[in-house]
Amino acid sequence: MNFDHTEEQLRLIETAKRFVEEELYPYEQEVEKTGEVRAELRQQIIDRSLAIGLYAANMPEDLGGGGLDALSMCMLDRELGRANMALQYTVGRPSNILQACVGEQREKYLFPCIKGEKIDCLAMTEPGAGSDLRSMSCKAERDGDDFVVNGTKHFISHAEVADFVILFAATGVEETQLDSRRGTRKTITAFLVDMDSPGFHVRHGYDSVSHRGYHNCILEFDHCRLPTRQVLGEVDQGFAIANDWLGNTRLQVAAICLGRCDRAFELACEYAATRKQFNQTIGKFQGVGFKLADMEMRRRAAELITYQAAAKANANSNTNAAMSDMDAALAKLSATEALAFIADEAIQIYGGMGLMSDLPLERIWRDARVERIWEGTSEIQRLIISRSLLRPLENK
Repeated sequence: MNFDHTEEQLRLIETAKRFVEEELYPYEQEVEKTGEVRAELRQQIIDRSLAIGLYAANMPEDLGGGGLDALSMCMLDRELGRANMALQYTVGRPSNILQACVGEQREKYLFPCIKGEKIDCLAMTEPGAGSDLRSMSCKAERDGDDFVVNGTKHFISHAEVADFVILFAATGVEETQLDSRRGTRKTITAFLVDMDSPGFHVRHGYDSVSHRGYHNCILEFDHCRLPTRQVLGEVDQGFAIANDWLGNTRLQVAAICLGRCDRAFELACEYAATRKQFNQTIGKFQGVGFKLADMEMRRRAAELITYQAAAKANANSNTNAAMSDMDAALAKLSATEALAFIADEAIQIYGGMGLMSDLPLERIWRDARVERIWEGTSEIQRLIISRSLLRPLENK
């Protein structure tokens, strides 16, 4: 596949690079030290992102978004990924799943998110349901024309600044055929839940070494009553709607990791080319030079795998060229593990200075750890890949 940038993509990359350097980098140390993005700073980033067309770039043009395709979004996310996560997400990428809104839902939730007037957050993960989402215990039970929700969600990113939640809750059971065994599994429904809904409470989550300023929260539902108009999509079709609209989130993680790979690698190269020991630059020592070679090999491999998946995502979903679950899994796995390796090796090249907060390396190193866990662990990605490889052979 040819991944030569178009003129439009080159302009996008240059715009994003300049935005990151001028609007995000200057505030990284503040956010890392305080663990917060001030409300006025958040609004400043939103306003400036809207002004240059970066906000809601993932949404279709006919809905008021930027209309970028999957490959162009990867290029944008790669540039944004260089910055602190809390600042980066503020630039604004409403959840694609909101395209499933209909009627009044569009006016209340979809369009305000595209315009930067509202912020959404996704609530799937629970204390007892991480990789196995079907095991979620948060339930939404019918009561007349309403649903009554009870349960807890945790690790819900930026819920403290969101205006509403896209909640996934169990609403029933269905018969299924898995691995030649009959059984039942839970059905899931997606709901739009306003923050001021009675019976719904948000509290501070866990303190994390990764993504300072980008908080996780705990959501508690205690007989929270939701009218049926708050259902997103169809009842019991939550997984179908998630698969339709959330498939590109792993591509986003992969692209963000590429940006962090770039920043760490560039810092390591510059240091290796200028730092002198024993009367020569340290890059001339094989112990350092070979590290750079291995870092570049992994960085380029992750780039090619990610961009190939993105190019497939641009293809018609009814063709054999469309992005598969395996393509997305390969992208996330390769990019997140490349980042872990590159961040660690960059610090090794710098030595003790690499761990000092004067440089972004220790932050990139800390943030790299969570990338192999959220949006599907590395083990889940390997499971998806291996099953995709073996299933056609087992059916012969």
